[in-house]
Amino acid sequence: MRAVRFMAPLFLLAQFPAQGFTSGVLVELVAFNGVAIAALISVLAAPRITNKWAQPITAAALGSWCVGSITATLASYLNQSSLMANLSDGFYLLFYPLALLGFRQLVSIQQRFTILEVVDASIVGLGLSTLGAAFALHPVLPHFEGDFNQSFLAIIYPVADLVLLCFIATTVAMQGISRRGLLLALGVLIYALSDFYFLWQNLHSTYVFGSLVDYGWLLAFVVISESCWHPATDNKSNEGISPVLITISVFLSATLLALMAIAPDNFPHFILIPSIGTLALAFIRMGIALHHARNIGDERILARTDELTMLPNRRRLIAEIPNFATHEGSLMLLDLDGFKPVNDTYGHEVGDKVLQQVAQRFSRSLPNTALLARLGGDEFGVLVSGSNNTAMEIALALRATLSYPFVIDGNQISIGVSIGIAENDGADDLLLRADNAMYAAKRQALGVCQL
Repeated sequence: MRAVRFMAPLFLLAQFPAQGFTSGVLVELVAFNGVAIAALISVLAAPRITNKWAQPITAAALGSWCVGSITATLASYLNQSSLMANLSDGFYLLFYPLALLGFRQLVSIQQRFTILEVVDASIVGLGLSTLGAAFALHPVLPHFEGDFNQSFLAIIYPVADLVLLCFIATTVAMQGISRRGLLLALGVLIYALSDFYFLWQNLHSTYVFGSLVDYGWLLAFVVISESCWHPATDNKSNEGISPVLITISVFLSATLLALMAIAPDNFPHFILIPSIGTLALAFIRMGIALHHARNIGDERILARTDELTMLPNRRRLIAEIPNFATHEGSLMLLDLDGFKPVNDTYGHEVGDKVLQQVAQRFSRSLPNTALLARLGGDEFGVLVSGSNNTAMEIALALRATLSYPFVIDGNQISIGVSIGIAENDGADDLLLRADNAMYAAKRQALGVCQL
């Protein structure tokens, strides 16, 4: 199967002698399109890529171009220029979305790629292509005035080439330099230059079959097919595309749109397509970023929230202690008395309901400035501001909230609480002193112990 790799280059080399010994239609239908077909076969025969869709989609892109080329050839020789020519343009244009999908997946060995990667690469690609279209295409537009169809078909290909080229270039840069990526980018560059040269030749009515531009297209497909036989890099950049590059791309598109509004005759109207596309993708990118930021915020909240009671958890309480060190106040640790028999007698489901109601009673008894947290199991912690007397008053109020029973599923359940208080004096052992005070209160049945 490795011999298939060399079919496309050999077919390309055979073009030169074939020109002298065969008719034009035979050369164009067989020899010319044979190069693209051989490149297609070479893509499919290349060593299997991690992403199973990369090679089929790339082959489909080349196949679409081949069908367009064959259709265009038949249209010229059968004098069916209107219908078949339009059909060939459709297949030629289909090459671009297929190439965008297939080439992107060829570059990376990863099976999946994120939406943000695609959007970022598309923004940069469209933004840079907008700039290219504004200056590269402006000189040729006057030649197409008054013929919209001719103008559109002549310009859409170079514009699409610019989009494809910029997209692949940014994708290669984002994924990490590899031989496959460089060859693929080179192939797209040759293809784009060939289209620009074809446009220039059409403007001057100098294009004939067998000119340099034809071999440029074929050479591009040979290089693209050869890229599939080389490994891709797995050194994907963690940073992705630079935000500065994305910002510049959006700024260029917005600026060019503004300049078009001020001086519409100085810029081609076709840059509206990539410009508006860039701005639209920028808004989509913003929406995705906001969604991700909200998700990250929710995850951070959940990471510091007790799932059962929805109170702050131990992590949150410990994180607040350093900020609390500069304030007058106390740390209280609370351990429920008689809670274990509740789980043993009524089950954990009833026990969870008791904990939820305990959290509610504690919350109602605390000032708004206090931080109540569930530390785990039947333990709670409270950070309160104020003097020692204030802390003691709050502790007694918390004990009072448990003086009357809970009614859970028709069962009256009574529990108590032991509280240890450690005054904040700026030392690092605040948590340890509060823990010692709580165990002293529990062992000695003091109810509340202050250290």
